[in-house]
Amino acid sequence: MFTGLIEGMGQITAIEGQGEGARFRIQCPDLAPETWREGASVAVAGCCLTALEIDADGFSADLSQESLDKTTHGQRKVGDWVNLETALKAGDPLGGHYVTGHVDGIAIIAGIKPLDAGNHRLDIQAPKGLGRFVAPKGSVTLDGVSLTVNDIIDRDEETTFWINIIPHTWDVTTLGGLSVGEGVNFEIDLLARYLDRLSVAGLKDNKNL
Repeated sequence: MFTGLIEGMGQITAIEGQGEGARFRIQCPDLAPETWREGASVAVAGCCLTALEIDADGFSADLSQESLDKTTHGQRKVGDWVNLETALKAGDPLGGHYVTGHVDGIAIIAGIKPLDAGNHRLDIQAPKGLGRFVAPKGSVTLDGVSLTVNDIIDRDEETTFWINIIPHTWDVTTLGGLSVGEGVNFEIDLLARYLDRLSVAGLKDNKNL
């Protein structure tokens, strides 16, 4: 479990094929990875991975073909930067929202607009079929960053929503380097996920009465 508050960025220094999957080597000395335990969970651009081969410079992580297909990690290159967050510990403050690290799909950057005082507006096209989980003033996770939805537009079975990015988040995460048309890992709010499941189950139960 994570919060969506990014602790730092890491750089991919190697990508090795592993059968149908891959192993990434990620350099992040500023996060003191040598203090982590082998097998610790780390959110890499919002995708929960297991830290292996840990040393003072960074760590490695294995990705299955499923992870490569369903997240932006399938398009990663050596030299790319990724947002990093270690798992939430009991008693840690929850400053963002509960994030599982289970990516639901890839959203597309539909627009980037500079605003006053160094703020930026991002227009995001939600993955097909997931727009119903996005609500004004609700939470979403983009590349591991916990963000608040300002408003949404539903048109022709597509949902576009927009968010404001403050200068600090723009500067210390990979969001500041995004381009229009680029994909980002998208995770819906955990509460929305379970409410949807409960409502669907409730409808099925009512039909069986």
